Order: sequence, then C-alpha cells, then structure tokens
Amino acid sequence: MHPTRPSIPRPASAPSSPARGRLHAAIALALACLSGTALSAPQDASADAQATGDATASELDTVLVVAQRASRVSNGALNLDLAIRDTPQSISVVTDEQMRQFGAASVNDALRLATGVRVDEWETNRTSYSARGFDILNTQIDGVGMPNSWGIATGAMDTSGYEKVEVIRGANGLLTGVGNAAGTINYVRKRPTNERQGSFGLSYGSWSTLRAEADYSTPFTEDGTWAGRIVAAHEDGESWLQANENSRNYVYGVVDGQVGENGTLAFGYSYQRAKSDGIMWGALAFMNSDGTQSKWPTSATTTQDWTYWNTTDQTAFAEYAHQLGADWQLKVSYNYRRAEGDERMFYAYLPDPDFEGTSIALDPLTGLGLVGYPWGGNDESTAHLGAVTLDGHFQLFGRDQQVVLGASLSRAEGDNWERSAEFPHPGWGELPPFPYPTDAIPEPAWNDPAQYSELNQHLRRLFGTVRLALGDRLNAIVGANHARYRREGWSYALSFDQTTSHTSPYAGLTFDFSDRVLGYVSYSDIYQPQDQVDENDRYLDASKGVNYEVGIKADWLDKRLLTTLAVFKADQDGLATPTGRYNEFGSSIYVPMDVRSRGVEFEAVGKLGDHLDLVFGYTALKLDGLNGEDTYSWVPRRSANLLLSGRLAGYNALSWGVGGRWQGDIFNVESSGFPVRQDSYAVVNGFVAWDFLPDATLRLNVNNLGDEKYINTLRYSGYYGAPRNYTLSASWRF
Repeated sequence: MHPTRPSIPRPASAPSSPARGRLHAAIALALACLSGTALSAPQDASADAQATGDATASELDTVLVVAQRASRVSNGALNLDLAIRDTPQSISVVTDEQMRQFGAASVNDALRLATGVRVDEWETNRTSYSARGFDILNTQIDGVGMPNSWGIATGAMDTSGYEKVEVIRGANGLLTGVGNAAGTINYVRKRPTNERQGSFGLSYGSWSTLRAEADYSTPFTEDGTWAGRIVAAHEDGESWLQANENSRNYVYGVVDGQVGENGTLAFGYSYQRAKSDGIMWGALAFMNSDGTQSKWPTSATTTQDWTYWNTTDQTAFAEYAHQLGADWQLKVSYNYRRAEGDERMFYAYLPDPDFEGTSIALDPLTGLGLVGYPWGGNDESTAHLGAVTLDGHFQLFGRDQQVVLGASLSRAEGDNWERSAEFPHPGWGELPPFPYPTDAIPEPAWNDPAQYSELNQHLRRLFGTVRLALGDRLNAIVGANHARYRREGWSYALSFDQTTSHTSPYAGLTFDFSDRVLGYVSYSDIYQPQDQVDENDRYLDASKGVNYEVGIKADWLDKRLLTTLAVFKADQDGLATPTGRYNEFGSSIYVPMDVRSRGVEFEAVGKLGDHLDLVFGYTALKLDGLNGEDTYSWVPRRSANLLLSGRLAGYNALSWGVGGRWQGDIFNVESSGFPVRQDSYAVVNGFVAWDFLPDATLRLNVNNLGDEKYINTLRYSGYYGAPRNYTLSASWRF
C-alpha cells in the first residue's frame, strides 16, 4: 500500500497499493523472461477437437507442439515436437472457439474455462490467478513475459487478439526454466491466414453491455508469401455493482511473410485503452462486532461516483526465423511493452485494532465502523526483451533427437507518482453507516503528482533443453537454465541495488505402456525472485524448492478423447507470506515461510461422439505452512470445471453448450479477528446458437443460470459475483 498520513493506518485487507503494484509489475515482466521461450505451444488436436467438431483420429496424432509455417500460427517457445499427450506435465488449452461459444471476451472469463485455474477478482480492477494453491507469477504472450507482479493482473485484457490460451500447471522449470509451483499462462496471438477471411460480431446484454468485434485476414501477394491480419474490439457497459461502468477499446495488427528462400519475418502491434468508473479499491467488509456475518445486496459496493482507474497497454513485436538446412532453425525475436495507469481511488476498510476511536468490525445496528482513504496516482512502465534460439535435430543411438539452445536479454523501467488528497476531508477517517450511497462523499482536491519510486531491471539468461529418444517407448527431456537478474532503484527514502543468479536443472521421463497409455514423471527446480518486502522495505530473497509430478495420460474413443491423471508434490521454501502488519513506509510486511502442496488432478478433453465435445477437470489439494492445514484458507481444497458442447445430430445448424465450475468452502479472517466464510457453490453457464445462414450465427448466452449468490473470493477482500445475466450476439463470416 501507499503510505498514508501518520494518523491513518494501512488498510488491513490489501497487499499493496495499485501504483506500487504497477511498479512491481515491471519486475514480473523481466522475471517472466527467465522462462525464456514460453510454453511448448500445445497445438494438440485433443484440445482443438473440442471446438472443431470434425477432427479425425489421425489429426489428433499428427498435430505437433511446434507451429508450422503452413498454418501461420504463433509457436510456443520450447520448440520441441511434442503433442500434449507426450509432454510430461499437465497442460490445458482454452481455444478461440470455446471463448466465442461461452462469451469469454476477457482473459478472466477465458481462464475460468481452464482446468485447475482459480480467478480471484478481489477488486473490480485487480485479479490474481492461481493453480495448485499458489499464485501464477509467470504469464506470457507468445512466450514473452507480461507484467503480472504478485500474480496480479490490472484491468481486463481483451481476448479478441488471441488464438488460444495455454496453461501449464505445476512448476514450470521443466519447460520454461524457472517459476513457482503454480504454473504458467501463455496467450497465443492470432496470425494471418493463408486465405482471405473475416468476421464481424455484435452483442448486447445485461446492464446495457454492448460489444462489437471485427477480424480480417488477407494475403498481400498472389503467391500468399506475405499476409496480414487486423483485429478490433469495442465494449461498453454498466455492471451489477452500483456506479460501476466499464469501456474497452482494443486493436491488434500483424504482418507475416517470407524473406528469401529460408527466412520468415513477422511483426505486430496491439493497443488497449480501458476505462473503469466507480471502481472498488479493496471491497466489502462482512464481519460484525457481535461475530455475525453480514449479507449485503449483490450490488453492494464501497465506491464513490468520482473514482476511476484507466489503463493503456501497448505491445509491439518482431521475430525472424531462418532455416539452416533441413534440421536446424535460428530464431531472433524482439518484444516491447508499455503500460500506463491513471487512478483516483477510494478505500473503505476496517481499521487496524490500534486505530484510536474506532472499532475493528461493523456495528450490526448502526452500520458504523468503516474508515476511508482517498488516493490518486499515475504510473508507467516500459520493457525491452530480446532472445536468440537455435533448435535442431540430430542422430544419436540410431534415433532422432532434438535440442534447443538460447539466450535472452531484457531491460525494464518503471516510474510511479502519487497525488495526495486534501486533508481534512470527509473521505478521511470514519465513514457514514454502510451501505452508504455512492454520492455520499465529494471528490477531494488533489495535489500535484510527486514521484515516489523508480525501478530499473536487467536480466541475462542462458538455457538449453534436449529431448532424447532412449528407446522405442522411453523418452526423456533434460535441461538447465541459468539467469542473472539485477534490480536497482528507490522507493520513498530507501534505495536498493540487488543482483542474484541461479542455475535451475529440470528433467522428465515418459514411457509408452501401449499405443494408448503413457506414463510420465517430472522434476522441476523452483526458483522465483520475489517482489514482496520485509519490515525494512527490503525485497525478500528468492523462493526456492522442488516440484514432482507423476501421471498417466490415456487415449480413448479411437484417440479422440485424452485423459490425464496427475499426482503432484511441491515444497516451496522462503515463500513470501503476509503478516497482516505494515512498515513505516506503508508497505505490507511479508516474511519467508516454507509451504507444502500436495494433490491430485484429473482432466478429460476431447470428443465423446461426432457431435459432442467435453472438457472436465477436478482438483483435490492439501496445503500446509504457517497456519498448518489452514494456510491460504481462501483457496478451495476441492474444485471442478465442466464444458460440454455439441450440435444436434439431425440439424447441425443448431448448437448448444453448458459449462460451469464448482468449488468447496473457503474462509479468511478480517481485521476483526472473525472468519468470513463462503460455503461451497456452483456457477452454471449455457448457450444455444443457430447458424441461420451458412456464414451467420445467432447466439444466446446465459451466465449463472441458477442465480447463485456467492462471494467471489476471500483472498484479500471480496464482493458478490454477477447474478444471472444474458447476452444476445450475432456474427457474420466472410
């Protein structure tokens, strides 16, 4: 959090201020580059078959992890020719078709479709993603790191520019070099198609939400060696939360072509401008001074009408690949990102117990007890990332083997300013009884911005991976990653200059028990530099540990359905754990703690028949650490997800789908000392679609069919999830 005036304590429920979070976001951008070349882009047709409806068994066998030039799609960074079935780790894919079917226009909605991923929207504009009990700290676009500090994503990222979203669960040292025991998210950009094609869509839904989206791709030359694609989207609407309104404009363009006989070049640019009014910084307080838990209206909010949080994100990339003979390829890439934020915020929170003159819980009779804190700020960060990768095949033991070697460099900079609010002002100190109206407190006068922090980072990385065919049925992946990371800068009265380096080994084995059943075991070294600080505002040392996974993958129904059963174990030492206290600089104090994660995951993906597609996942988890089995009590120990979609056998123009997620009960403790609880619940969504013309579709989506009322998360703070809502959309393809 930002420091406040000495008389105002830190809000007990928040881990950091938005601007400091944006400052640390630059850290994650460089750190994600430690993972180098991203996920092995799993273009396994077992996942694609969920959407295409016409995939054959042979297609499921032949689609490889590495992208092919013929399809012009973004390739993952490992570049090993591995299908998902042959990868010794758990990988899930959310396809473009699934996102369209279930109306997942934002990344948050898309990740809710993925097995084992938890989406915690603990404020209207900040979200944390986690898997297997830990924050997902490594997120990438086409294998290049994206700002996502503390596992926190700011604002809503539009999905219209992505072909699919890949999620690898568990420690990602096996495929990407570093990370924690959660996993890695890779967003795969759309690329030009070999044939001219386009689409346009309009939708209108609950809370006057309007969305328009266009996607057009065309070759530039007669022989199709050069092509381009442009995607644009606009969304604007209100919310089930009082006073909350959101708009988002997104555009993405990419050009792809051939240079000479052996080279290919691609470059692109994306821009997103998102505006959010009536935002919540922090969220609802639920506990009363008598130990009872309040039940607020689903639309309840702590915001005021004058609040907003606007973000601008720009990315650019260029990559050149050169074929060195039949078996070797050299790839050079450059990526740039710039993120800007502008905020006017209002925090309503339960104060620390030592805050004089207030209680530490709400009075159930009067609604008094909340304390206010207005804040304004601006922030910006830029990053430059470059990588060189050499991959190829060679013969050893009379068999074809593959190796990937690479190096990467990155530089990131972040600057943050804050605007203090006038004092005294009605927004400071005790607030009116809750729930209060959203115009109860006038906007304060804001002082000129003052810079309070600066951060510079540099990263150098060397990595190598070898895939070895040791026999007809036995294969191995071994590799190592060496990284040297430096960060320097200042924050308020403190300056820092820190350098760390580490070499991470990783390995995996797969064994084909038959042509349909594969067993695997993998080991990953855990090494994750951390952004959290101690009581002296100094960064904690990197978290270290090990991750083991053992699993069985099996093909069913003529290899159209793939199931994965995985048992995992992660020991993570020195993991930053909040203490609930704040240092003199206003930052949350974290201490290093050892945390243990154990669990079982099951996933089934593919086709149950010619007209029926399935995704089903289940996770059972156990966490031990600072509070014994209650460590991270906001993480459900049991969760499941389902996507079932198909077409009517007698009338293919009509399609349908039902999807949902279920989680077990969770709890967390507010500053009052009382636990806030959310019982287990399920949210079910569905759609029906009609192809009323060969190239035109009308679709109705209904979310939260049962109108379930639930607190969306108890991680830091929380509010109620969306009630039942509707969207009617029409799309045309040409």
